[in-house]
Amino acid sequence: MTESANIARTDATGRDEMVPELLAWTSSLSDDRLLVREDLLGSAAHVTMLKNVGLLEAGDAQKLRGALFAMFDEAAAGTLVVPDGEEDIHMAIEARLTRDLGHVGKRLHTARSRNDQVALALRLHVRDQAARTLSEVTGLCADLAARAEQSIDIILPAYTHRQRAQPVSAGFLVSAWAMQLLRAGDALASAIDRTNQSPLGSGACSGTSLPIDRNVVASLLDFPTITANALDTIGDRDFTIDWAYAGARVLLALSRLATDVVDFTTSEFAFLRIGDAIAAGSSMMPQKKNPDVFELVRGKTARGVGNLSSMLTLVKGLPSGYARDLQDDRVAVLDTGPLVRGAVRAVRAGIVHLSFNAEACVAAVSDGSTQATDVAEALVRKGVPFREAYKATGQVVHLARERKIPLVKVTLDEARAIHEAFDQGVLAVLDPRVAVAAKKSAGGTAPERVREQVAIIRQKASELSRNAEKIATLESLKKRIEAAAI
Repeated sequence: MTESANIARTDATGRDEMVPELLAWTSSLSDDRLLVREDLLGSAAHVTMLKNVGLLEAGDAQKLRGALFAMFDEAAAGTLVVPDGEEDIHMAIEARLTRDLGHVGKRLHTARSRNDQVALALRLHVRDQAARTLSEVTGLCADLAARAEQSIDIILPAYTHRQRAQPVSAGFLVSAWAMQLLRAGDALASAIDRTNQSPLGSGACSGTSLPIDRNVVASLLDFPTITANALDTIGDRDFTIDWAYAGARVLLALSRLATDVVDFTTSEFAFLRIGDAIAAGSSMMPQKKNPDVFELVRGKTARGVGNLSSMLTLVKGLPSGYARDLQDDRVAVLDTGPLVRGAVRAVRAGIVHLSFNAEACVAAVSDGSTQATDVAEALVRKGVPFREAYKATGQVVHLARERKIPLVKVTLDEARAIHEAFDQGVLAVLDPRVAVAAKKSAGGTAPERVREQVAIIRQKASELSRNAEKIATLESLKKRIEAAAI
């Protein structure tokens, strides 16, 4: 074990080196490496604050901040080497500073605990990752809005209980996909808001007796406020739960979209054609053209839901304050961003290569059966009570089934024999295009309503995108701290 591995040990702790196997098993360093830039920024802001309040001399602060920024640049370039042998990235950084700067490096941890240091790095990471993910999600929503607008004239069945229900436009279906993603976007925006508090200065559990100014660090790192209770802060992982939840919400929305795509590209539906550029083949069946991309999106949703479940279970029953159990938050927190954005990008890239088979789509609703509700509503418009109209239409449907003919083939005379209110205008709604155009209620599938929905999607996506743009990137935070005088 290296000398630096004892950096967080004292005579009171025990000078004996920790059993190497246990040090390796308890170390979070392999996961923490993905938090190195966030930790370096937090430390640079902390150094700036220490100088401002007189706990650090200007020369020492300049040396520390310069070394921290140099390591940040190495990390950004992928050249930073963090050797094994430390408990976590926080101690590894301090060990290197102590090695490079000697006594000056030992000043870095003044008025700070790993407990609030970890909380800060995690909050910076979650805020950055959630903002980047929200930007990707809103981009997909904008893509779907454009596709919906292009598909208003394509008619296909909507489904309830996975059985044909009523005719809708393909634009209406695509709008439905976007609406669920927008709600997931709201969850991401909420996760950002809940994360956006600075925890540094909470110390181990009760703050510090040293004259720090927590608001300096908050301002440098673009946090609008600081956390209110130190004991709560160092054990709080609710923001990571919100992050995992928001990520799972995005994946669930993508999974439902993917299921429609997987179904509709089958020969049984044939509503969507899958382009060669995204189709996968079979190792044995030469005729296959599989939508593997969308199946994998659906499959990866399990991992996202697992991340949420992991976080919920991790904090169950923990006492107030910090416990080492919380170290295991890293897997879920660090996995969620790349996992979700990878799925979003796959759908954005894949959906370009999908096209609606307009003929097959409209053929699925051309026998009239899915327009039965429209027939009943047409009777209602003539003054027939709904339940009476419902039963009369059911009798017409039954007649068609008995005669083994499509509903559209029932004659006016046959319909009038069931109820005198039937006329040519009522039966005209058996045309799926007429039925779709008639659904003018707010949120309906009529072309003008779908155009309204497209406008809503674009507006909401734009609002959420602006929320994401407000979040400072790690690179911009570095520039802000560099500009702060010391």
